[in-house]
Amino acid sequence: MSHRVIVLNGISSAGKTTLAQALQNLLPDTWLTFGVDTLITAMPLRLDGAPEGLLIHPGGAVTTGPAWRAMEDDWRLGIGAMARAGVRIILDEVLFRGGADQRSWNDAFGDIGVLWVGVRIDPALAAERELARGDRVIGLAEKQASIVHAGMAYDLEVDTGLLSPDECACRIAERVAR
Repeated sequence: MSHRVIVLNGISSAGKTTLAQALQNLLPDTWLTFGVDTLITAMPLRLDGAPEGLLIHPGGAVTTGPAWRAMEDDWRLGIGAMARAGVRIILDEVLFRGGADQRSWNDAFGDIGVLWVGVRIDPALAAERELARGDRVIGLAEKQASIVHAGMAYDLEVDTGLLSPDECACRIAERVAR
């Protein structure tokens, strides 16, 4: 199967963005990177911290309202349309609803080839990274650790706490090349 999309799913501060950049540098074709942070940056400011939008609570709990969910559905359809049009995409994601979100993405992608990659890391190490970054709500990684991988079916898993971004990228690129 020819992969047109690579989905990197893992908790905050797991190293998905750095891994996506390593993949872009390693893979022979041009791949664009998008993800939940892209959507958050693009959403109207009035939805940031609003009950109808995206709320990241102190301690790291995340709740989403109806406006966020509608926007996220449209986002998925748009990314799926780009992939079906021939754009190669790396998605840097935190699937808050685990397997339910995976099914929604698969519906958006249709029959194009998707490589699902679980990006694992010890939650304590992610919490250290989260603290060092200074741009995340403390506790986000810990709260996500029990939900983002629930019900997921992966083609490949990598551990960014044990392997460098380049080593993880090599494993993924090998799988894409098959």
